[in-house]
Amino acid sequence: MPFCRIHINTPDRPTRLIIMTDYKVKDIALAEEGRMLIDYAEKHMPVLMHLREKYSESKPLKGMKIAGCLHVTKETAVLVETLRAAGAEVAWSGCNPLSTNDKVAAALAANDVSVFAWHGLNTEEYYWCIDQTLNSEPTLTLDDGADLIFTIHNKRKELIPNLYGGSEETTTGVIRVRAMAADGALKYPIMAVNDADTKHMFDNVYGTGQSVFDGVLRASAILIAGKTVVIGGYGYCGRGMATRAKGFGADVIVTEIDPIRALQARMDGYRVLPMANAAIEGDLFLTATGMKDVITGEHMKVMKDGAIMGNAGHYNVEINEPDLIKLSKGPKKRVRHALDEYEMMDGRRLYLLGEGRLVNLTAAEGHPSEKLAFVAAS
Repeated sequence: MPFCRIHINTPDRPTRLIIMTDYKVKDIALAEEGRMLIDYAEKHMPVLMHLREKYSESKPLKGMKIAGCLHVTKETAVLVETLRAAGAEVAWSGCNPLSTNDKVAAALAANDVSVFAWHGLNTEEYYWCIDQTLNSEPTLTLDDGADLIFTIHNKRKELIPNLYGGSEETTTGVIRVRAMAADGALKYPIMAVNDADTKHMFDNVYGTGQSVFDGVLRASAILIAGKTVVIGGYGYCGRGMATRAKGFGADVIVTEIDPIRALQARMDGYRVLPMANAAIEGDLFLTATGMKDVITGEHMKVMKDGAIMGNAGHYNVEINEPDLIKLSKGPKKRVRHALDEYEMMDGRRLYLLGEGRLVNLTAAEGHPSEKLAFVAAS
């Protein structure tokens, strides 16, 4: 298909879509602002910049076609441009409907990257974007949550013979891929990046720990000191969040179904309770388990007036939003950026951060650039 550009001119520029044969973003006019964000991230990601310099001449990825499905942030853009510098052809989509930075997406598109992403995708648009990246007929895949891997296995099986392998970088995604492998359904090799020490011990603990509270504070502007913060799950992400909450001066309760992790949390100085008991005490609830229904309607029924719920797991299933809707009097009210208020039948008000999606990306900018440099090192 010949290279062409179609401008859809509307008076409301922020919602204008710019469509090209090899990208679709919110507004290409945002590219200059996006480039400044990417340039800033580069200054804080020395590992990737070193790899870019090292491989820009030898181009070890020449001939490789990479399809990526990761959050379209300034840090991801540094990765994308490093892969291209190493010789790869790259096509990209976002792995969460609310995590794309439209300025960064525009900057990548302006730099001739086949990127299909914009903030606020609906479900149909989300999978359409993934499908467009797969039209590049990749030889390698990079995934965050395994939606790209699942799409290939369920809808684009014709691509499998040409795939050398792929990677999955999240706890949730690795769980999904391992389940496929156990069932004999995984048809090409996947590297579990989340298993790397530099990923789970540094990125998950320190990156998630800090960026989640960045999102909480941007969305809610609450004082953490003196609050009771309930952390759902004491994996690496949960440990990071618990440490940050304690540092802010919160009383921290951990809920954990694994007895060894529960014991670790207790030995680290936190109270450990079942969610049914913690729900009565908590002011702020943060989940990071990779599992469904960590917080359900039964928990919401006993929560304090003003309790805030947020999720740091990859999918918006840890906090049961349908239950929250059923318990409320009427439609939710958007009271702040990424903060929705639900009024309960008894007059209590409960709040949900970032529509139950990754709060560090829906309400903030994701991990600091330095933490993502650790992942590159792995």
